[in-house]
Amino acid sequence: MLQDERTMLHLVIAGDKAAYEQLYKNYLGRVYAISLRLLANQAKAEEAVQETFIKVWQQLPDFRGDSQFATWLHRIAVRTAIDMWRHDKVARLIDETYTDIPEVAQEQEQHQLDKLILRLPSQARAVFVLFAVEGYQHQEIASLLNIAEGSSKAQYHRARQLLQEWLNAKQ
Repeated sequence: MLQDERTMLHLVIAGDKAAYEQLYKNYLGRVYAISLRLLANQAKAEEAVQETFIKVWQQLPDFRGDSQFATWLHRIAVRTAIDMWRHDKVARLIDETYTDIPEVAQEQEQHQLDKLILRLPSQARAVFVLFAVEGYQHQEIASLLNIAEGSSKAQYHRARQLLQEWLNAKQ
C-alpha cells in the first residue's frame, strides 16, 4: 500500500471527512463501473455505490492491510452489487426477456461490448462479468450467487453465445 494511501486511510479512520471525500473520489469510478456491469441499471448502480461506501466507512477500522485497499474495496463493491441483484425481484421476473439497453449518463461513453453485456439476462450477465471481466472462478461465482457451479458455467456459456450472436448481427 502506498504511504499516501495509508496516511489517507488513517485520517479517514480518525474521522477526517475531507480525507474520506478524497478516498471516495479516488475510487468512485471503479466502484460505479462494476456496479453498473452487474446491475445493468444506472439508478441501481448508483444505489450500490452509495451502499458500498457506507460499508467502507463502517468497516474501515477493521481493514488490516493484508491486501491492497483497492482489492478490499472491490470485494465490498462486488458483494454489495450481488446482494442488490439477489434482492431485486423485478430482475428475476425479467430474467428471461431481452430488454433494451438502459439509458446511461451521456457523459459516459461505453464500448459496444459493454452495451451488449447490459442486454444479457441478469444471471448470465452477473456470471459473465464476474468470470470474464473480474476474474472470479466458477466455484467462487457459484458461492457468491448461491447457484451450482455447473449453473455458473452454463450461464457463462449462454452469455458468450448471446454476445457472439449479437456481435455477428451487427456486422
